[in-house]
Amino acid sequence: QVQLVESGGGLVQTGGSLRLSCAASITIASINVMGWYRRAPGKQREPVVISTGVGSADYADSVKGRFTISRDSAKNTVFLIMNSLKPEDTGIYYCNIQGRNLSGISFNSWGQGTQVTVVS
Repeated sequence: QVQLVESGGGLVQTGGSLRLSCAASITIASINVMGWYRRAPGKQREPVVISTGVGSADYADSVKGRFTISRDSAKNTVFLIMNSLKPEDTGIYYCNIQGRNLSGISFNSWGQGTQVTVVS
């Protein structure tokens, strides 16, 4: 069981920035898919960004140009850098990683969620 631990959420004013982190409990040998999802108040969870490889990331229209997904392979951590935050970015953010461990065994894990609240 691969655990993903998220951090970095919080309360921020409109126009501010946050960096969310998603740290895996194991050494990741390879990542097939990594992504961040958001569940806004009263809504279903939806994808914010999904990446299937270096230089390949599909962002939701609402966050294009403001959010960036990245990875630190040495730290087995995925990040979501969020700039120019808006109140509509408020929600619980979840990371997802689909990959393989050093033994070649595949996994598909979710973080526990971290709250982001943007106030005007």
